Amino acid sequence: MKKLFLTSIVLLLALSACSDRVSINVGYLRCEGLETPLGIDSPPHLSWIVTSSERGVVQTGYRIIVSSSAALLQAGEGDLWDTGDVQSDASVNIPYGGKFAGRTTYYWKVRTSTNKGQSRWSAASFWTSGLPVETDWKARWIGLEKGFPGDVLTGKTRLSARYLRRDFVVEDKPVESAMLYISGLGLYEVSINGEKLGWQLMSPTPTDYTKVVKYNVFDVSNNISGDANTIGVTLGNGRYFSMRRGPGDYGIPEIRHFGYPCLIAQLEIRYADGSEQTVVSDAGWKITANGPIRANSEFDGEEYDARLEMPGWDVPGYDDGGWEMAELVPPPGGRLEGQVNRNMTSMETLLPVSITEYRPNVYIMDMGQNMVGRIAMTVSGERGRQVTLRFAESLNADGSLYMDNIRGALVTDRYTLKGDEVEEWEPSFTYHGFRYVEITNYPGEPQVNAFTGNVIYDEMEMTGEFETSSSLINRIYSNACWGIRGNYRGMPTDCPQRDERMGWLGDRATGSHGESYIFNNYNLYAKWLDDIEQSQRPNGSLPDVAPNYWSMYSDNMTWPGAYVIIANMLYEQYGSVAPIIAHYPSMKKWLEYMRDRYMVDGILTKDTYGDWCMPPERPELIHSQDPARKTEGALLSTAFYYRILTLMERFARLQDKAGDAEAFAVEAAMVKTAFNARYLNADGTYSNNTVTANLLPLCFGMVPPDSQSTVFNSIASKTATEFDNHVSTGLIGIQWLMRGLTMYGRPDMAYRIVTNRSYPSWGYMIERGATTIWELWNGDTADPSMNSGNHVMLLGDLVIWFYEHLAGIRNHPGSSGFNRIEMKPCIMPELDYVKASYNSVHGLICSHWLKTSGGLRWDINIPCNTTATVHIPAAGRESICMSDGSPLPVEARFIEEKDGYVIYEIGSGQYDLMINTR
Repeated sequence: MKKLFLTSIVLLLALSACSDRVSINVGYLRCEGLETPLGIDSPPHLSWIVTSSERGVVQTGYRIIVSSSAALLQAGEGDLWDTGDVQSDASVNIPYGGKFAGRTTYYWKVRTSTNKGQSRWSAASFWTSGLPVETDWKARWIGLEKGFPGDVLTGKTRLSARYLRRDFVVEDKPVESAMLYISGLGLYEVSINGEKLGWQLMSPTPTDYTKVVKYNVFDVSNNISGDANTIGVTLGNGRYFSMRRGPGDYGIPEIRHFGYPCLIAQLEIRYADGSEQTVVSDAGWKITANGPIRANSEFDGEEYDARLEMPGWDVPGYDDGGWEMAELVPPPGGRLEGQVNRNMTSMETLLPVSITEYRPNVYIMDMGQNMVGRIAMTVSGERGRQVTLRFAESLNADGSLYMDNIRGALVTDRYTLKGDEVEEWEPSFTYHGFRYVEITNYPGEPQVNAFTGNVIYDEMEMTGEFETSSSLINRIYSNACWGIRGNYRGMPTDCPQRDERMGWLGDRATGSHGESYIFNNYNLYAKWLDDIEQSQRPNGSLPDVAPNYWSMYSDNMTWPGAYVIIANMLYEQYGSVAPIIAHYPSMKKWLEYMRDRYMVDGILTKDTYGDWCMPPERPELIHSQDPARKTEGALLSTAFYYRILTLMERFARLQDKAGDAEAFAVEAAMVKTAFNARYLNADGTYSNNTVTANLLPLCFGMVPPDSQSTVFNSIASKTATEFDNHVSTGLIGIQWLMRGLTMYGRPDMAYRIVTNRSYPSWGYMIERGATTIWELWNGDTADPSMNSGNHVMLLGDLVIWFYEHLAGIRNHPGSSGFNRIEMKPCIMPELDYVKASYNSVHGLICSHWLKTSGGLRWDINIPCNTTATVHIPAAGRESICMSDGSPLPVEARFIEEKDGYVIYEIGSGQYDLMINTR
């Protein structure tokens, strides 16, 4: 049975209102982050954002109309769906309940009622469905199952790009619409009549191609002409044709190989008179590999020989007599699904800061930032000269590229000039993680204006902004942003530079939560949950890496646990229960598998990675060898098992599965009892008293109430005395360290940890020149086999702490999608201000606190159709007023004074507060 889900079509369209006080804000329709999405395969959910200049606005009802034409929608006739007037405050994830079929355009609008009045109808928007049924596809997979001269098919592989073309004639009558459905594996670029379609790069998104192949959809109604036309497709290798056939160095497993590049494409033309024409990929297409892209690999780079360019190859009239006929090839095996998550694209450009001669004819270019993307180059020179670009994150002491941590990846682009006056080139099917570029054999002395760095990652909007008065914190946040987005590649990768670039589950369990404040990452992580389930073995075992391009099934809790933790994040941050429902059976199957094989007397005995990458005792080590620093694996796995059980209980209750919920609760209680019997010492500490050993049970709610203060005091004491207020945790402990310290009353210690500049710390990385986040706390001294300069796993819960504790923006406990908000900032003595915003699914939330001569000013914004519990740091109500001196408005309802905060429940709106602290 097909498992597909779409979780939110968010309507953001400008709407005037019957009342001047209420409006629906509409800028663009969003379906899983897509504007006017094309080609979705299953009924979506609809969402919208209400805005108003009034305070305390709450939606009381809505009406949605969906029509088969713009004219019917304008007339108010919802022939596909009309909800009628629904009494509800829900404005997020409303399931579309109308007719759904393929090849259909759905026009829709919404009107809301609020406690302040009713809006007018929103402006119209639309989405289209794709080809959701297998029989909709008339096209066949085509390609050539062979190599060409110069290709290397075994060991360290090398494969040239394949170029495919098909001429077709459009009938001489008006065209109503033309839609192209296409997937090219591993990667493709497509044009019609010489014009490239779209702005996407490195498409389609990576998957296990034996399970699912994603296709993209283009509206080409304005691209086809009234007579002769040509479709041109270039195929790159991507993750489909492996860059290495066999195991690599450093114990790296063999990368999964799927086959030679192949294409499926279906162009459907609908004429105004109702007739249709279809152009499909079949054995009538022509193909060649004798084009300019001589080799391409995501890991090794791209080689381009401009002398072999084929001017006009993708326009009508080109002589393709020397090309071969394409062949029908075996399908990849996976079902075709419309792609919802966005492809990579160029999101920003950087100019080099310097170019320095290293030795004759060899130059080192500094981009000033460890970035992910590629270099666009302008060059003039004699025909046949080859310019080489090689990429690295850092330099050796002598100024040369430091390549040791790149391992087996060649990371080299080569361009052979054709001899024109000015030539411009950027590779098509590769990307690199780099700050420095070695330029060899460039004609003359290269100038900075001849090069541009195109920063590429999955196209998604930034939803958060964060700034403080601390330049160090701001720099750490910037490094985090660069690292996070540089590892968005249709899956959240571990690193972007070496011969790995895999979707390690453990790296993103908690990180995904922090990332969601900065980027709208819903589509990416919803897709990744699909990847994880598709990689699950029949016996229930989950992988460590997904998609499973490496076959790694070590059966541990801490890495696959991300599967459940991220589903919970999507529910809490985006208000979507769809991923939970879709993957719940798979999650249950995994838990049963782990329990049946590895549970002994309530203890989950299997662990693989430990508290990965904790700061070692010697600078050259990757992993600590000191038993006192290591946390026992079974403690980690059992604590995580308990945590997963509590989440599964929640998931069961969300689906009204009372029996499941009770079973999970009973098992969790049994595990907690066994855990404490095994690991809770007589002195009130856990196991060997590492910070992680104490932190996990404390944050997971496993510690008996009368032991909680002792356990926390041990964490604080050990951090302060043995580690001088520095990090002592690895990947597991760091996921809870900042929040754990703060929740139990030591935000000062958390602040000290984040602002350290000595080893081990994020500040230490910056002191050593880092512009992203390292893989290791000692990334400047550790063995090069594992010291990536661009990893995000060691961020842990730091970004969460920035937004939820320094700025004070977070979901109210028990809330989802920020329909109830808790605002409780930590006013740190060392900071003068914190300014943050988060564009939630309900609208913009802002928190900006600033110390003044008389106290504290705190400006906050609460979106319509939400409420917030606001914890104002004040001695009493009498010290709080609005910035103009007026009392708090009636929308602010006093709750209580507690622990140095005055707590109010407030409705939506802008509130500029003044707190007198004198």
